[in-house]
Amino acid sequence: MSAPVTVGVPTIAIVGRPNVGKSTLFNRIVGSRRAIVGDEPGITRDRLYGEAHFRGHRLRIVDTGGIEPDEKEFIPAEIFRQAKVALQEADAIILVVDGRSELTAPDLDVARLLLRGGKPLFLAINKIDSDKQQSLIDEFHRLGIRKLFPVSAEHGRGVDDVLEAVFEALKLETLHVETAQPETPEQGEEPLDIPEAGIPAEPKEVKVAIIGHPNVGKSTLLNRLTGTSRAIVSPIPGTTRDAVDEVIEFNGKDFRFIDTAGIRRKGKTHLMAEKLSVVMARKHLDAADIALLVIDATEGVSALDATIAGYAHESGRSVIVIVNKWDLITSGQKKAGRESKATRIRETKSPTDRAEYEQRVRYDLKFLSYAPVLFVSAATGKGTERILPTLEEVATERRKRIPTAEMNRFLKYVDFERASVPARQQVKIYYMTQAGVSPPTFVLFTNRKVKLHFSYQRFLENQLRKAFGFVGSPIWIKNRARD
Repeated sequence: MSAPVTVGVPTIAIVGRPNVGKSTLFNRIVGSRRAIVGDEPGITRDRLYGEAHFRGHRLRIVDTGGIEPDEKEFIPAEIFRQAKVALQEADAIILVVDGRSELTAPDLDVARLLLRGGKPLFLAINKIDSDKQQSLIDEFHRLGIRKLFPVSAEHGRGVDDVLEAVFEALKLETLHVETAQPETPEQGEEPLDIPEAGIPAEPKEVKVAIIGHPNVGKSTLLNRLTGTSRAIVSPIPGTTRDAVDEVIEFNGKDFRFIDTAGIRRKGKTHLMAEKLSVVMARKHLDAADIALLVIDATEGVSALDATIAGYAHESGRSVIVIVNKWDLITSGQKKAGRESKATRIRETKSPTDRAEYEQRVRYDLKFLSYAPVLFVSAATGKGTERILPTLEEVATERRKRIPTAEMNRFLKYVDFERASVPARQQVKIYYMTQAGVSPPTFVLFTNRKVKLHFSYQRFLENQLRKAFGFVGSPIWIKNRARD
């Protein structure tokens, strides 16, 4: 298991104190709203990676949280640690300052720290939206950084000038990329082999979203799986805001893990950054192939867990349920802090037997009957070795395709009399075919155009799983009346 390294791609780190526009500049350069942006200081905490293309070259851009070198509180200190990792791996550094505010002591401290590092350093004086504000940059010469550029990250003004200077410092040359035109075979030549229509190519990587409510151990699990301190971990709920991703390789396949912010109820989100982080978490879940649903073993399945699981199920994601903090159950330890009466009552009834606990999880999440359940401790690493092999199996099952001839043989042996369906919704099946993968989607060709009764659909799904597997993946079944 190893993390792929981006060889030969220049890395540019964007740093600065809180609320100067680092994430806005990051989004501008990578060309997408990858980082959450807002007026509240300290929104970005973990370091974020993005890819940009400029003058024919690929660039690796790193967004960091606001640096406050002398801050002793846990979260700011961890943000500074994450920023230092970005600085160590960077080939060039862009220091962002707010052009509309006066220089502060933290600005001077950060500049001194970066100048001592000896790496190519560029000063982006942000929020200079027009030539009328050009005089505002004079004060920033005090920082001692020679390469100084007025920019407006929000409007894109001056950003190309900064990147041009980075190119010059890194001795990169503009590459002219020609678009290759598809060749047509000449008369008499054999045509190229074309894959069978409808069968999608194997994806380069499998996207895995780590989801759950706040403080269940999602970031700890990401760090454990990747063998790094990639995400900030703290007992404070809502520490993760931006979606943090990391790629690792297992058995020749790349898995991109995305640690999303904890999804909470709308009424429980007050800060704008929290609201946006929940929206982004849902967005990254929709873009993923597989969801790791993390549940706190000491709390059991809550109504919010069931709601989050419903998001994954309804969007067609494959799901693996991770029961985290299982070591606290088996050792009899209790959670720190004052617990509610409802929690204490639930814990007195919490089974310590794994099979009994899994039975309770499956009862609370009936619609995820297809999802494997793994018991782990992300903090100690116990049980986490089973996650990657299970992910590999689920990723394969998600893309499994059953030939139509085999599907029709399967239909001959299914006893549909066992499915209790009201007479007005009974249908006669002529044949069945698999129309798609990711998730597996089947089309029934029948004598009536009616919506399949849920019990009929569930019966057919159970028979499909019994015959063909599809572990971890939802199955979609559609009905089509044959003309």
